[in-house]
Amino acid sequence: MILFLTVVSGIAWTVVYADAIRIGFRDRSYAIPAAALALNFAWEAIYASRSAATALSVQGVINIVWALADVVILYTFFRFGRAELPAWVTRKLFLGWAILLGATAFAVQLLFVAEFGWEAAPRYSAFLQNLLMSGLFIAMFIARGGARGQSLLIAAAKWIGTLAPTIVFGWFGNSPLILGVGALCSLFDLAYIGLLWRARVASAVTRPVRS
Repeated sequence: MILFLTVVSGIAWTVVYADAIRIGFRDRSYAIPAAALALNFAWEAIYASRSAATALSVQGVINIVWALADVVILYTFFRFGRAELPAWVTRKLFLGWAILLGATAFAVQLLFVAEFGWEAAPRYSAFLQNLLMSGLFIAMFIARGGARGQSLLIAAAKWIGTLAPTIVFGWFGNSPLILGVGALCSLFDLAYIGLLWRARVASAVTRPVRS
C-alpha cells in the first residue's frame, strides 16, 4: 500500500509539473507561485542530489524527475514572470528578487536538515511548503483575477499528490503534525479546485455561441 501511494504521489506531482510547463508556455506566464516554486526546486535539487549520490529508491528517482521538470518551470518564470509584476519593478529588480528568493529557499531547506536530519527533514519541510503552496495558489487566482496561467488539472493533481503522502507519513507513519498539515492542504486544495471550477463554468456561460 505504501509503495502504491508513493507511486500515486509521484505520478500526480509529475502531472502537476508537466501541465505547469504546458500552461506556462501557452499563457506566457508561470503556473506555480514564485515562493512555492523556489522552495520546491530547492527541496528537489537537494534530495535528488543526495539520492543520486547514495542508493536510489523509488522516491529518489521521482525526486530527480521532479527536479528536471522544475528547471523548465523556472525557465517560464524567468522568461515571463517580469510581466506579472508592476511596471516599476525593473528587470534588474526582478532578477535580484528571484535570486534572493532562491537563495532563501535553499537556506531554509538546509536548516531543516540541520535541525531534523536527512530522514525527517524532507517530510516536515515538504508538507509545510505544500501548505504554503496551497494558499499561494488561491492568492494567485485572486491576484490574476481568474484562472489565467492555471488549470484544473494542476489543482486536482496537486491535491491527489499531497493526499497520498499524507496517508503514508501521517496515518501509517503515525505523525499528527503531518496528518494535520496534510488535512489543511486538502482543505485549501479543494477550495482552489472550487474556484477554478466556478471560473470555468462562468466562462462557459459568458462565451458567445457561434451561429
